[in-house]
Amino acid sequence: MTVTVEIDGIRFSARFETEAAPQTVAAVRRILPYDQRIIHVRWSGEACWIPLGAHDFGLGYENATSHPAPGQMILYPGGVSETEFLLAYGPVAFASKAGPLAGNHFLTITDGLDDLARLGRETLWTGAKTIRLRETGGIAA
Repeated sequence: MTVTVEIDGIRFSARFETEAAPQTVAAVRRILPYDQRIIHVRWSGEACWIPLGAHDFGLGYENATSHPAPGQMILYPGGVSETEFLLAYGPVAFASKAGPLAGNHFLTITDGLDDLARLGRETLWTGAKTIRLRETGGIAA
């Protein structure tokens, strides 16, 4: 299935990583459509995040990474730090003030990485942007 990720009015096609992270994908699908604000990370490099506080998705680690590539979205299920979504637009070493973390890579943006990087840098300098995730059907490229 494909997903549309819309940030500040710019739409990106994406795919769920269903085979690698089936439980995380299922948990995220349960909250779709999802609308929120995304802000720039504090510790991790070139990424934006959505802090989720103590929200418990009931997940452990699957397809976990500390270094998501540009366009990869991860879900940190909580524990050492608060639960969060993180979307990489450049180099990332995922961490919190408590130290290195790993999150479940569950979604990959498949186009427009230059626009994603531009939006990420704008978020750093101008603040929060709207983000929407919608399942759009079909097969991702």
